[in-house]
Amino acid sequence: MQTGIVGLPFSGKSTIFQTLLSNKADSAEFKTKHLSERGIINVYDKRMDRLTALFNPRSKVHASIEYIKVPGLDPQNETGLSPQFFANLKTVDEIILVIRDFESEMSPHPSGKVDPRADIEFALAEFLLSDMLIVEKRIERLEKQLKKLRNVTDERELQLILKCQKALEAGKALRTVSFNDEEQKQLKGYQFLSSKPLLIVINIAESQIANSEKVTDEYRDYQAETVSVMSLCLKIESEIAELDEADQAMFLEELGISEPAMYRLVKISYDLLGLISFFTVGEDECRSWTIRRGMNAQQAAGVIHSDLERGFIRADVVAHENLLEQGSLTACRGKGLLRLEGKEYIVQDGDVMEIRFNV
Repeated sequence: MQTGIVGLPFSGKSTIFQTLLSNKADSAEFKTKHLSERGIINVYDKRMDRLTALFNPRSKVHASIEYIKVPGLDPQNETGLSPQFFANLKTVDEIILVIRDFESEMSPHPSGKVDPRADIEFALAEFLLSDMLIVEKRIERLEKQLKKLRNVTDERELQLILKCQKALEAGKALRTVSFNDEEQKQLKGYQFLSSKPLLIVINIAESQIANSEKVTDEYRDYQAETVSVMSLCLKIESEIAELDEADQAMFLEELGISEPAMYRLVKISYDLLGLISFFTVGEDECRSWTIRRGMNAQQAAGVIHSDLERGFIRADVVAHENLLEQGSLTACRGKGLLRLEGKEYIVQDGDVMEIRFNV
């Protein structure tokens, strides 16, 4: 899973990137503002901690996410957004758009005024424009090809791209347009920015933390099936990330927060992409695996290894809650909680699975 982080200068995109990677966000924060940065994090999951405590394995492997901080989203840039900006974003599965909602004399807003809604609209308009340019070029090429030699494949693609053009000209993001399975498959190669799941993060001041939900509510009109909005104070989140576990718990308690907002951010990212986790456990290793919601047991086995999918026989499955409550797989089996499931079983979030196969 790959997630791109974008935002206007001084919005907090560097802070969110460094905080996710548990790096200190210090005065050097903006030294690399012209370069993209990449980093991989382990996805925190309380269920993994509890399963690991139960099995005490030799190794513990979390699911992971790669984050890419992509600079270049600046309304004051006279030459427009660079091709590299769009090239970096085209590879990601999801976009996090960091929006500033705080005043700072040290870091003036590039437009001279803090206006979160205007910043959101600017970013969304740039995504649409990027897609429109791709669409226009592709239509021109397809029409030339069809003049030389008419074929059904090109004609179908042209109709699909014209459908995209009509939506974009009406100011609609492609994620809001209904496409059938075949059309979605065909569009995947284009990597349109307005079709990608989007998480809008409103970066608020420390004084607004108590009213963060109220701030979020102000932007609910942007929320949709694959668009979500959340508010957090990145300054505080970066401070939390720098603390050790004991001090972190005390700090959160003082703030009246149950857990760092970064954990919620990752969970929302999973939900937007339709992702869930299942686990494999044992004395050697406890591991979290990420799959698409709706995958069956055989497909999930393929995420572990292609041989498991090819030679799939069945899966031993137990809900992680039942395993933790009973204390062992043997106890779960004795109470009928450990089930044998076939290849068509739809894996549920939090399932603990052991794949039986023969190659």
